[in-house]
Amino acid sequence: MAIKLFERVKSGKGLFAVETVSLIYNVLTAILILILYSRMDHPESMLLDRLAIAGGTFALIYLYQLLPCRLTAFVRMVFQMSLLSYWYPDTYEFNRLFPNLDHVFAHIEQLLFHCQPAVEFSKHFPSIWWSEPFNMGYFFYYPMMLIVVVFYFAKRFEWFEKICFVLTASFFIYYLFYILVPVAGPQFYFPAIGMDKVYEGIFPAIGDYFNTNHYLIPGPGYDNGFFFRLVEASQEIGERPTAAFPSSHVGISTITMIMAWRINHKLTFLLAPFYLLLCGATVYIQAHYLIDSLVGLLSAFPVYWLASTLYKKWFITPPFKAMR
Repeated sequence: MAIKLFERVKSGKGLFAVETVSLIYNVLTAILILILYSRMDHPESMLLDRLAIAGGTFALIYLYQLLPCRLTAFVRMVFQMSLLSYWYPDTYEFNRLFPNLDHVFAHIEQLLFHCQPAVEFSKHFPSIWWSEPFNMGYFFYYPMMLIVVVFYFAKRFEWFEKICFVLTASFFIYYLFYILVPVAGPQFYFPAIGMDKVYEGIFPAIGDYFNTNHYLIPGPGYDNGFFFRLVEASQEIGERPTAAFPSSHVGISTITMIMAWRINHKLTFLLAPFYLLLCGATVYIQAHYLIDSLVGLLSAFPVYWLASTLYKKWFITPPFKAMR
């Protein structure tokens, strides 16, 4: 059945829930910029970015009022979700000011597992037959979300707003935590202290080292692989020494799987191999400590509950109804 992109929908003229939570995060971080203004690297451009994002939000609301249909609703939602790629490295601009905590998490990792799983995993499975599937899973993070979002748009449009809100609000919950808990992950921390110390189980505190340094160690595995190169290229563009604990890759992908299960079990089984590879890849490519990924999995359920609860308080009934 073809998607009726220009089917008119009846909805309020105000903000969608996803826009509301995005603007709340925008304002909260703008206030934080003003508080930390004298210590930040480029606060003026960060504030201007926030004004531009708010302006784009209201411009799309105006477009939707001119043409209230499925397509313009989709554009409004996807615009907010696409901004997540901006908000993620933005967390680094805040937590770079605070003492790094990687030494704490590396110590916990060593105590629990008597090694660094992020080092041992890829060391024992370096071949293309391991490297490429794991890198494919890691690269599939955003495509997996997009598939589920589009599936809701096509099959259950009345709940399209909900999935966009739950995913976006979940991201912001993790982002606020990352601002306050600066953990960079093995791929940044290990080269900062030197691999000799890692093998000796010595994990020194490095203070605000990442305020001015963000060298990213090349990922392990088969470096001529197609997906290996895709992951490396994406990390070179958008990766920062931030957002390691807990793993939002694991947390958000778990929430995505929950949303997929609620609408179509076959879709869930189709996505399951990519999800499992993604979870393993977070440790394999040294983006996260193993405890980051485990806590990411456990945190997904309360984060999903909180985001869903917030949505229910803002929308008692589905926000979209086709006009007959």
